[in-house]
Amino acid sequence: MVARPTWQGHLKLSLVTCPVAMFTATSSTAHVSFHLINPETNNRIRMVPTDPDAGPVERSDLVKGYEVSKDEYVLMDEADFDKVKLDSTRTIDIQQFVDAADIDRRYYDSPFYLVPEKGVGAEAFAVIREAMKETGKTAIGAVVMRGRERQLALEVCGKGLIAYSLRAHDEVRAADDFFDDIPAVKADREMVEIAEKIIGQKDSKFDPSKFKDRYDEALKALIKAKQKGGKRLVEAPQPEDTNVIDLMAALRSSLKGSASGAKKAAPKKTAAKKKTTAKKAPAKKKAA
Repeated sequence: MVARPTWQGHLKLSLVTCPVAMFTATSSTAHVSFHLINPETNNRIRMVPTDPDAGPVERSDLVKGYEVSKDEYVLMDEADFDKVKLDSTRTIDIQQFVDAADIDRRYYDSPFYLVPEKGVGAEAFAVIREAMKETGKTAIGAVVMRGRERQLALEVCGKGLIAYSLRAHDEVRAADDFFDDIPAVKADREMVEIAEKIIGQKDSKFDPSKFKDRYDEALKALIKAKQKGGKRLVEAPQPEDTNVIDLMAALRSSLKGSASGAKKAAPKKTAAKKKTTAKKAPAKKKAA
């Protein structure tokens, strides 16, 4: 099934524009989701909009309201929202280019794929993409999507672009509010060195294909068991509560454990075969 674009419009760099479409880069359809069921009838519960005075109402008849004071609202219908037209409603206008390393990771939000629409705009899209690839820069623009204007960080991704929506500054909490109360402790140098060795033993390449939601898998197993009429619980082993009295001993034990684990994971080397030289048979003595 072909995905529907989340947004359609134009990508603009100075006087160069091209039609583009934006698609959500992630999916959550594989995750377990639940409905509310009445256990007495096994019927799925339907959420019906209800006016406390008039009773049930049709959802299509409802409008949005902004509360300006207690029980007082400014009503807004779709025609009102259409009056708020920014240039970013239909155009991603690239205003600046920055180094990707300058963007704090806390500001990254949802990823989207940005692709050119078929037609004459493909060439302009390719020019913008290749220029960004050559300079190694990240483009910053904005787009109105899902009822709000969002800043975007656009990066080259294969033949297209990937656009990350960025959180607003006031959405990111200051780290000092949480870190200021962390006590100042001087770490023992020898302990740090052992911890560094443990890190070295666990060093590996980033591979997201190995990431699994074990809780989601346990839920699926439980659902399958209940579907077959079983009542058993699917339990995950609980970690033991440990009170580390000797931190140095714990670090050294961890180092030994990591080392043995690394040896088991390492592929076995086949022993090299020794070269053997065939011995010549002794020459037969001539008969006298």
